[in-house]
Amino acid sequence: MKVRKAVIPAAGLGTRFLPATKAQPKEMLPLVDKPAIQYVVEEAVRAGLDDILIVTGRGKQAIEDHFDRSLELENLLDEKGDDDKLDLVRAISDMAHVHYIRQKAPLGLGHAVGVAEQHVGDEPFAVLLGDDVIDEGEKLLDDLVACYQRHGASVVGAMEVERSQITSYGAVAPAEEVEPGLYRMADVVEKPAPEEAPSNLAVIGRYVLHPEIFEALRVTEPGAGGEIQLSDALKHLVHHSERGVLAYAFTGTRYDAGDKNDYLRATVELAAGRDDIGPSFVAFMRRFLADLDRAAGR
Repeated sequence: MKVRKAVIPAAGLGTRFLPATKAQPKEMLPLVDKPAIQYVVEEAVRAGLDDILIVTGRGKQAIEDHFDRSLELENLLDEKGDDDKLDLVRAISDMAHVHYIRQKAPLGLGHAVGVAEQHVGDEPFAVLLGDDVIDEGEKLLDDLVACYQRHGASVVGAMEVERSQITSYGAVAPAEEVEPGLYRMADVVEKPAPEEAPSNLAVIGRYVLHPEIFEALRVTEPGAGGEIQLSDALKHLVHHSERGVLAYAFTGTRYDAGDKNDYLRATVELAAGRDDIGPSFVAFMRRFLADLDRAAGR
């Protein structure tokens, strides 16, 4: 069955970005001039997934407003004859069919995916985490969808990280290489100690899942903090599903927008790559870094 739906969990509180996230969703923090979640929705649309369910929670109304029509703003831009900005604003609400459902309690990523079952039904679907922003020139989601279509098994995006960083991720234990860069998973271990990790291949926030994941989630017990982990449900499929689970090793550009340093890296690199503001911004950065070097006596 063709993959046509995407689920974007967006119910987290974003405590790593306090106080900026005290009164606004972390997913709405801008990368240059677009909120992070818009990059994620655009990625899904580029991969042909235009039926999108965003799983929200309390205090996330700004996300719904962003992807809705804003008639007052549109009328103002129309009266001013600012057609470029008018087209930009309208494109946001027209790019996809966006739906919303509430995750009523912060019970983990697995729980957030589980509440999407009624919308997804008995279909394969993609899961895109709003904290993970993939460079617009990459084709990761397209590749994951293509892998699913060829093999009919859940497939996760994975990326090599420093061994010291694996404790922040689910670590893949790869088995045989099914295709170049595509591995059958022997196991997945959630946030292992570096010395106990089966590899430094970390699960990142892109998945294409067979609907059997919902049954796996129903039998998954809450882990640390009482949360239901998606990686634990994937582990269940690894060991109990005939299809198994695949891991696709991604080597492109990814930003963890939930990490302050990576958020800043994303802002700088995305700005530098823009045709409109890139040249002047890069020139500023060169002057700024040269001034820092002079001040440090280098």
